Amino acid sequence: MMTYISENLWLFWAIVVVVSSIFELTTGGLFVLCFAFGALVTVPVSFFDVSLVFQIFVFILASAIAIFILRPIAMKYWHRSDAEKIVSNADAILGREGVVSQDIPADGYGRVALDGDDWKALSTDGIAIPKGTKVRITARESLIVTVSPVHKNEA
Repeated sequence: MMTYISENLWLFWAIVVVVSSIFELTTGGLFVLCFAFGALVTVPVSFFDVSLVFQIFVFILASAIAIFILRPIAMKYWHRSDAEKIVSNADAILGREGVVSQDIPADGYGRVALDGDDWKALSTDGIAIPKGTKVRITARESLIVTVSPVHKNEA
């Protein structure tokens, strides 16, 4: 058994490539993929009559090169600056229109319905907004949105 393993170390490195690649899918930071790269470089080296120690050295060297040189380059293109402009989660509701589901009293809190969610709301100017009024979300502070009525000419 040990003879087979020592004669077919390429298979071990190939398994490291596959397992590392699968594990990278769960992390997404391109860190574990560097080890897959190191193992991939080591596969052809293992076909030559070299010791396991040399193969491990090649694996460590290739992985280090991938971590310190290739990963920063890949991360620069993976996380481009235009991705920072994309709003997500609760910030995506800013500028959207909803309907007042519970009266918003002057300088008080009411509720606004938007996409099946019901948000605690405060009016922009501190004015009262009756139930059923269409409003635009202008700001968000934690779970409280600030709204202003949508006038007919804005819609």
